[in-house]
Amino acid sequence: MQLLNRIYSDFLLPSRMDEYEKLIVSAKEAGYKHITIREFYHLLKTSSLSTSDRYFIHRHDIDTDIKTARLFFEIEKKHQVLTSYYFRLSTFDAKLIKEIDEAGFEVGYHFEELSEFCKQYGIKKSSDVPSHFDTIANNFKTNCSYFEEKSKIKIKSVAAHGDFVNRVINMPNNAFITTNLLNSLGIEFECYDELLIKNYNYIGSDTIYPNFYRPSSPFEAIQNDIPVIYFLSHPRHWRSNIIENLTDNINRFKEGRSYNRKKGR
Repeated sequence: MQLLNRIYSDFLLPSRMDEYEKLIVSAKEAGYKHITIREFYHLLKTSSLSTSDRYFIHRHDIDTDIKTARLFFEIEKKHQVLTSYYFRLSTFDAKLIKEIDEAGFEVGYHFEELSEFCKQYGIKKSSDVPSHFDTIANNFKTNCSYFEEKSKIKIKSVAAHGDFVNRVINMPNNAFITTNLLNSLGIEFECYDELLIKNYNYIGSDTIYPNFYRPSSPFEAIQNDIPVIYFLSHPRHWRSNIIENLTDNINRFKEGRSYNRKKGR
């Protein structure tokens, strides 16, 4: 059944962009302020968070499908709300990134150096990873510089991507991140910073058909007047881009087969 749901989500799911627009409008009509993660972070750091205001903080992880990412952006511009976008190197689009940044939105790097390193060398045990943290950190620095050079923007925040390898080794992609590393690059925070996480009253994300949301709907959070709503979304759960999703699924299959065949470094 899970496989059938995945096939439906990836190749048959009707566009849910009207529902996405309804989510934006519902939050606005309920009096929520749409702010970026960075804006929320600054409010926390300066102890300026208002207890009388309600906040809707929306993070887009652009794992695939630039076309749907642009649709998100156009809806948000229409309703004059700000959100946060995080692009992988595989979805890097300098033109869209520049447009999003110039419109006052937040743009950051969706990084995966740790899982990529493990895939490259066939590492399958978490205990084998820390000895390579310095190399992984150097790869991260190189990719941040590439992102900034090609996009002509300064990265102020980053967000760890979740890969199948992270589940295998039971270690997230941000395991090597330190305050000193971020400071050396002029990056203010990583999105799973404890200061952020502990101050969200609702943490939710989209997921595949038929549930669409986990652990519960952000519409319910709005109706329940939750003070700080944090919602994570991904393009593929809102609009089926057949070619994009097929390509991504094939690449993931190839990566998984290659990874399983490799002996650990």
